[in-house]
Amino acid sequence: MAGFELVLFDCDGVLVDSEIIAAEVESVLLAEAGYQITPEELAERFAGLTWKDILFEVEKETSIPLSASLLDASEPLLDKRLAAEVRAIDGAGQAISRIPGPRCVCSNSSSHRLKAMLGRTGLDRLFGDHVYSAKDVGEGHTKPAPDVFLHGAAQFDVNPENCLVIEDSVHGIQAAKAAGMRVIGFTGGAHSYPGHADKLTEAGAETVISRMVDLPATVEALGQWSELL
Repeated sequence: MAGFELVLFDCDGVLVDSEIIAAEVESVLLAEAGYQITPEELAERFAGLTWKDILFEVEKETSIPLSASLLDASEPLLDKRLAAEVRAIDGAGQAISRIPGPRCVCSNSSSHRLKAMLGRTGLDRLFGDHVYSAKDVGEGHTKPAPDVFLHGAAQFDVNPENCLVIEDSVHGIQAAKAAGMRVIGFTGGAHSYPGHADKLTEAGAETVISRMVDLPATVEALGQWSELL
């Protein structure tokens, strides 16, 4: 694979169409706690963050005291919804299969949720054991911190500058850039919104695609450009 030694994929909103499901669950919980926000608004503002970090951000901007029980409330509700509803992003399996070379998943989702979502959609076969949760890297190391991407690169003994990340969120792109990696933005999930591509570009994505079918050619083009530098 010209120019890249490793391609690192975010999971939620890139491989599986789970961000909108999470936003629906979490917006209901926040509304019950007194913070009104639609699923669409939540996805736009907080996509890519853990539930814990979302609660922290909400508490910072409001005077609403959020119960500690909220932290655990979303897990069983969201797991149930995902188990019944989550689907692969259209064309993801075919696109990934056409990209040669090593690949891995680097996500803020927990290991058990990643296993469940990738297993349900059949995408697990494309990554084997190379699925990494930022929560396993350590407390406080979730995106937008770069740690999970650096962890992924280390498993393959690859220099970050030779890595390419596929991300759908501003926070994820910030993490990839902080890791010293190049990034393609993706806006093909159901949670995408007007201006999404612009925000990903502003965060540091070199280019943005909205269809997985375009990913192999985009990876190849960026790799060839790398060799000319």
